[in-house]
Amino acid sequence: MSTPFPFTAVVGQDDLRLALLLNAVSPAVGGVLVRGEKGTAKSTAVRALSALLPAVDVVPGCRFSCAPAAPDPGCPDGPHEPGAGARRPARMVELPVGASEDRLVGALDIERALAEGVKAFEPGLLAEAHRGILYVDEVNLLHDHLVDLLLDAAAMGASYVEREGVSVRHAARFLLVGTMNPEEGELRPQLLDRFGLTVEVSASREPDQRVEVVRRRLAHDADPEAFAARWAEEEAAVRTRIVAARELLPSVRLGDGALRQIAATCAAFEVDGMRADIVMARTATALAAWAGRTDVLAEDVRQAALLALPHRRRRNPFDAPGLDEDKLDETLEEFGDPDDDPDPDPGGPGGGGGDGQPSPDDAPQGGDTAARPEAGESGQPAASGAGEQQAVRAAQPFRTKVLTVPGLGDGAAGRRSRARTEHGRTTGARRPRGALTKLHLAATVQAAAPHQRARGRSGRGLVVRRDDLRQATREGREGNLVLFVVDASGSMAARQRMAAVKGAVLSLLLDAYQRRDKVGLVTFRGSAAEVALPPTSSVDAAAARLESLPTGGRTPLAAGLLKAHDVLRIERLRDPARRALVVVVTDGRATGGAEPVVLAGRAAGLLAAEGVASVVVDCESGPVRLGLAGRLAEELGAAAVTLDELRADSITGLVRDVQGTQRTARRAA
Repeated sequence: MSTPFPFTAVVGQDDLRLALLLNAVSPAVGGVLVRGEKGTAKSTAVRALSALLPAVDVVPGCRFSCAPAAPDPGCPDGPHEPGAGARRPARMVELPVGASEDRLVGALDIERALAEGVKAFEPGLLAEAHRGILYVDEVNLLHDHLVDLLLDAAAMGASYVEREGVSVRHAARFLLVGTMNPEEGELRPQLLDRFGLTVEVSASREPDQRVEVVRRRLAHDADPEAFAARWAEEEAAVRTRIVAARELLPSVRLGDGALRQIAATCAAFEVDGMRADIVMARTATALAAWAGRTDVLAEDVRQAALLALPHRRRRNPFDAPGLDEDKLDETLEEFGDPDDDPDPDPGGPGGGGGDGQPSPDDAPQGGDTAARPEAGESGQPAASGAGEQQAVRAAQPFRTKVLTVPGLGDGAAGRRSRARTEHGRTTGARRPRGALTKLHLAATVQAAAPHQRARGRSGRGLVVRRDDLRQATREGREGNLVLFVVDASGSMAARQRMAAVKGAVLSLLLDAYQRRDKVGLVTFRGSAAEVALPPTSSVDAAAARLESLPTGGRTPLAAGLLKAHDVLRIERLRDPARRALVVVVTDGRATGGAEPVVLAGRAAGLLAAEGVASVVVDCESGPVRLGLAGRLAEELGAAAVTLDELRADSITGLVRDVQGTQRTARRAA
């Protein structure tokens, strides 16, 4: 077994270390989500924490790590008689991104359950992590239903596995740690709220600190055991402090003054629900215990707010993370308890040192966000009509109509297009290919019924064999690759439409985020097209690129369509199951170069010939319209919608949908 990097040897990252230690003191805090760029010691710190956790006593032979003094009465390996047990180190279990549901929660042998009435259960990672750490790297790339199962188990302290009426329950209490790189996509706000604490980490910009990081890393890689020995004393001190804080925790008093400050802070920052108040209370209590105090002070409430609230304030992926600390201080001062001790405890969590307790002033400030340009709203073109203009600010986003890919796909679970999925409504049955995951009970009984006499059935039982089992086929929704091809030429800006166009694309980006799509952005203007954003799950990155998009120049429509074709070709090699939806945002004009209209038609025909699903958002406006976008839609074999029709509550779109339904009915008649 390799020697882990010592926790106390991690340079900087005080907030990360403090959040991890608070969860080690009080797992009821609810875990921690670590957000940050790659190479910032996220995984190193989490793996190092497991070596600091006290060893646990377990019932010998129990696969669910029951405590000998108080075994779980419902343990599948039980019942256990209270008594002496074996001692082992606390585990750290890693959940890979590609894990299946059965690997996470465990698998139940359906054949034995039906034929013999035996609960043959193979524990999953939730059982293995009981009384230890469950670490999920790249948690934002995990399927939503797995994240739901994970967070439900963390909240309830138990895992339930049910298959066609056969149920198994076991204890699952663990310290949950998730890490993610925001550039690869965000978690839904509902899932963010389920993590107790969050910290933003980034690499230091101080040369001396970076030098120390490299020096320690090289020393550890050269001789891990010798490096760990140098930090053994500091590690032992932190381990002892965790044990002492756990013992002190039940004695910590959370007074009415502190509770009032917590409630006032959550109300001032307009967080949804009551989970934030509860998490702040538990975190402030753990902070006091970590500092060796039995009373929660205002400084504990402040630090708890900085760790528990930033991720709960995000309403959509375009909101900047972080907390206004001036507003926080004003709220705490306004609702402060006059009986609180005004002098901070110098030995409390504000002290420095290598054991991960920073001062409140070292709290995360929130990630860097792209500044909105101070551009003019008009977007007027240069005198020549070909010059570049400053970026135009996007109009207010709105709720869009649902754009889908026709047919039935097999892509990753999402909320856009119809697909064969593991979850959804049952549409039929088939023989299982590999392990059985979703039993179709009626089809299984129907397959077994004709063979009962030959199998010598006795009594009223039904003899079911493996060949009789039928897998339920289900239909749900998948996420798609939504590739935006945006016209940023002078013809768009000359009509002062770029603000509306950007607002429409921003609305579609928000819709893509909610439907769990990947997004990409191709723009064309001047003499060429470029990939402004390769396909990614980070819609906020797409929004930032869109906001800073300049306009002006000619309209190389063919180049934009061909660039989209190249992006799709490469993406099909990377992710062949994910179907694409191309959204072309243009007025349909094509200028620049020889025969621009003919070339644009050929490029559109190339996409149509490959069966690429497309939608053209017609941006033409004014009393006189040429209908060029509609012609482009015909060449693409795509639907065309105007900016107004794109709105979900558009009267024009509703009338058009009704007229289309009437035409379809007349054709059928």
